Amino acid sequence: MDNTGRLQSDSREENPLYYDLIKKFGEKTGVPVVLNTSFNENEPIVCTPDEAAECFLRTKMDVLVIGPFVCRKPEAQAQA
Repeated sequence: MDNTGRLQSDSREENPLYYDLIKKFGEKTGVPVVLNTSFNENEPIVCTPDEAAECFLRTKMDVLVIGPFVCRKPEAQAQA
């Protein structure tokens, strides 16, 4: 909103799942960066996996990753 950002870095030792997700994303796209933003749509930020799934299903998000699980909408699967 104000054209600023806050860099956050991660290491495999600190968070192996997230680190590996970023690494695989980089291998697939050539961009080893994940943009993390507020996860909500006109309501409080999601706090539970159920809230994340509900928000994912009713928005235009293509993919949702929760822990080791990757959820894709049918139209996103065709593009992957």
